[in-house]
Amino acid sequence: MVFTKNDNTLFGLCARWVARKALPSPSVDTYAKILLPLALTQPYTYRVPDRLAGALQVGCRVLVPLGVRKRYAGLVVGLTDEAPAAHLKVRDIIDVLDSRPVLFDEQVKFWQWIAFYYMCTMGEVMKTALPAGLKLEGEVRIRKNPGFIDESDLTSDEQRLLNLLPDRKAMRLSDFPEIGGITTVFPLVKSLMERRAIEVEEHLTRAFRPAIMRCVRLSASLCAPEALTATLNILKRAPKQQSLLLSYVGMADAMTAVAAHNPAALKEVEVARLLDETDSSHTILKALAGRGVLEVYTVEKSRLGFDAQQPTVGLPDLSPAQQQALDELHQALADRDICLLHGITSSGKTEVYQRLIDETLARGEQVLFLVPEIALTTQLMQRLAKVFGGRLGVYHSGFPDSERVELWRRQCSDNPYPLILGARSALFLPFRKLGLIVVDEEHDASYKQQEPAPRYVARDAALVLARLSGAKVVLGSATPSVESYHHARSGKYGLVELRERYGGKALPKIVVEDVADLKYRRMMPSVFSPRLLDELKQALHNGEQAILFQNRRGYAPTLQCNRCGWTPHCERCDVPLTVHQHNGLLLCHYCGATYQMPVACPKCGHTELRDRGFGTEKVEEAVVNSFAEARVARMDLDTTRKRTAYDEIIRQFSAGEKNVLIGTQMVTKGLDFDKVRVVGILSADQAINAPDFRAYERAFQLMTQVAGRAGRKGEQGLVVLQTHQAKLPLIRQIVENDYAGMYEEQIAEREQYVYPPYCRLIVVYVRHSREDLCVGASNWLAELLRPHFGTQLLGPDRPLVGRVHSLYIRKILLKVLPQQQTAAVRQVLWMARKALSGHALYKRVDVFFDVDPQ
Repeated sequence: MVFTKNDNTLFGLCARWVARKALPSPSVDTYAKILLPLALTQPYTYRVPDRLAGALQVGCRVLVPLGVRKRYAGLVVGLTDEAPAAHLKVRDIIDVLDSRPVLFDEQVKFWQWIAFYYMCTMGEVMKTALPAGLKLEGEVRIRKNPGFIDESDLTSDEQRLLNLLPDRKAMRLSDFPEIGGITTVFPLVKSLMERRAIEVEEHLTRAFRPAIMRCVRLSASLCAPEALTATLNILKRAPKQQSLLLSYVGMADAMTAVAAHNPAALKEVEVARLLDETDSSHTILKALAGRGVLEVYTVEKSRLGFDAQQPTVGLPDLSPAQQQALDELHQALADRDICLLHGITSSGKTEVYQRLIDETLARGEQVLFLVPEIALTTQLMQRLAKVFGGRLGVYHSGFPDSERVELWRRQCSDNPYPLILGARSALFLPFRKLGLIVVDEEHDASYKQQEPAPRYVARDAALVLARLSGAKVVLGSATPSVESYHHARSGKYGLVELRERYGGKALPKIVVEDVADLKYRRMMPSVFSPRLLDELKQALHNGEQAILFQNRRGYAPTLQCNRCGWTPHCERCDVPLTVHQHNGLLLCHYCGATYQMPVACPKCGHTELRDRGFGTEKVEEAVVNSFAEARVARMDLDTTRKRTAYDEIIRQFSAGEKNVLIGTQMVTKGLDFDKVRVVGILSADQAINAPDFRAYERAFQLMTQVAGRAGRKGEQGLVVLQTHQAKLPLIRQIVENDYAGMYEEQIAEREQYVYPPYCRLIVVYVRHSREDLCVGASNWLAELLRPHFGTQLLGPDRPLVGRVHSLYIRKILLKVLPQQQTAAVRQVLWMARKALSGHALYKRVDVFFDVDPQ
């Protein structure tokens, strides 16, 4: 008997029930948690379409829609079968962008810790961590419809928007409010779309493009001696083609490959190099390709510079003091995960690092070597490359984004660099088997990221990354931070001391010049004291070099009317403008705004305007005017904006092409020059008088570090320290290199007034374009927080610079004591910020947190 689908008998009903039970059950949907590079509180959930289910892995990037106009590259941080709440609209992932993860599990955990501890979102961490080329962003662009003719019924605003559009080019929707002053863009766009006056397209930006190299190779059919010989004979009638082929044969070592009948043995020859070295043309190459003699193909070219580099020297021999330090490091790291290497300047810490690195690489583990300044990577890169060759990779924000993406991708591959040298951004690179992190110059404030979020301290974050990866950490410095030295003294870290210079060289002699007394006796007509002038003159006469340190760029910090005292200030920031004489402008060092140099005082009309103080430009001018034999290099933010500027300045000075180096704090640490005998510290008071509880510590570190550049080779160096406060105890500590005395004095003050390391600091910043709202919001927020923290909460106060980029600023300082629960403190702060954002008056006030300000 046959039952039809319309059969209503009992047998028919049973048959249909059995058939339904036999059918496969509907597949269960898979959902992905996607992290987007935005300040979002949590990842978004997207559905994984069936076509992408097999291609999706945690750590891969996917293309997802957001809103009606945007598309982003997000990171998959989780997969689940659990459907989100029914009221939530879940959209599908558009595409998978990676065949293998670009993020490892340890990194995800590291990002989570960064976001929690430094009080930001994981999206902000992602935005900072990933190079731009790994982030995609899509947005709507509109263009004129060339077929639209009738404009008679358009409103004036519609016509205005249409006129702003280029004839054959699409324009970003987000540009219209800025360009045309149009505030109601979307209704106008919608209306013009309905009239078919404009067309809408989605534009997806991808910053990274692989570097493609065009190469040439011998045709496989000619990889036999008789075939190649016959072809060369035929080409006697075309001598230019024969000459090009013969040149290729030599460059590719083709005779060896042909004799072995092995096309794979041909060396890779770039088209551009072949044509350049043979003075040939593309036409001749095209003719050979047309004959089937040569083939032109493309390959992806590495932008990284160390792939083929071979080590040129072995590990350096260690002095007895260095060997003892290495042995003590081994012992300390056997008991603890973190060790502080306190070695005086020029004691040879780098050689000790190299031994530790070599031992770690021999175990098949990776090493991360952090430095605080991009400038320091130049000399250190050369020293490490001589020992480790192609195993060394370099990563920092000074490289083009394409190179950073390429290195990131290589670290995700099966052939990563075992050794990475980089600035703080290198912390976010993917590591498969991290075994050691070296944080050189661990005291340096440049390890702190100020803007944007996450405002992390790379030194402290490195300790957490090491813990998550099971790695060891060596912190190194001649002048450790008070906090790190306290942890080492208390047993939290291991401590190894290296107290003598390599080769038995003496520390430089430091001479203090009392500027106040010299000015009183009218003995200081320029920025140089008489002693410094004499020492510079003698050093240059003897073919030696000098470094002059002035931690202020520009020509002069301020311009002032000689009659009424008027000083030009930035219109957007509460700071005086700095004089930059090389371009004749006044510049704001906070927002970058430039102003023309006034010819007269706008307040009283007086034409005598004088610069006050001095920066690196004025020092350079003074050196050139004082010493005919001076060949000056200046290293500051103004002279090092180009990628290669650091390298070129250091190369010139190392080679002796320049004999005087003038600079800001860029010259104070890590640099190693053989012929520097004289160092001039031109204004010690600038660091000493900073309004910060770390001022004396920072001043000691800066001046000790720059002093350490003198006399590293040859005879003892000399440092001339110019100050108005010659009798200050700190000056004596610097002269005597008395780090222990400085530490004991500072740690006692920190304990008395409860500052780090006896507490943690969190600064709550409040910003708004209206001062009254900024002040009101900060007071309201402080009153909300005070019942929770009492006297640990200080402020709100106006910071030293109370307005930047037209935003008024107030700050509230919170001291978090060791016994307080970290999570509970952060929860209170988050809730207070949320309460403020719900206040009708203050909902547009910007509030952010700076944890462990430096």
